Amino acid sequence: MALTKPLTFDPIEEARRQWIEHGWGEAADGMAVVTSVMRAQQIYLARIDAVLRPFELTFSRFELLTLLSFTRAGALPLSKAGARLQVHPTSITNSVDRLEAQGLVRRLPHVTDRRTTLVEILPAGRHVLDQVTVALNEQVFTTPGVSATDAGKMFVLLRNLRAAEGDFET
Repeated sequence: MALTKPLTFDPIEEARRQWIEHGWGEAADGMAVVTSVMRAQQIYLARIDAVLRPFELTFSRFELLTLLSFTRAGALPLSKAGARLQVHPTSITNSVDRLEAQGLVRRLPHVTDRRTTLVEILPAGRHVLDQVTVALNEQVFTTPGVSATDAGKMFVLLRNLRAAEGDFET
């Protein structure tokens, strides 16, 4: 689902060819992989943004709502939410501010630790999340642009990359 008119050639493949021609052959495949992953991210974000826009959500806010919905109590300390989503505390604060303004989450004090603030998903947040998840599943996640077999292989390859870069403990 291209958002612009497709090119008549693959610019990343051409860059790879140029890399080899300029004597950087040992790095050509790595450059092509990194550039392809970054371009794929742009493509996926554009598709996801188109689905989320009517719900006035961003992907980071969707991720936060999803994370909260997966917890037993529907709430987490702000710091734990940021750590699990692997984002800076400022980003979590901004997401919570926006979701709170939309009436989808609320902040509340921790019962036993006065220094900790929890963020809790509200029924309206669960309702919106249900709608958004259905839309994302139908319009993006079940049609990622590769076969189910290739999607599984890509997940394993990218998981290996993330593990090698210390993204999580194995």
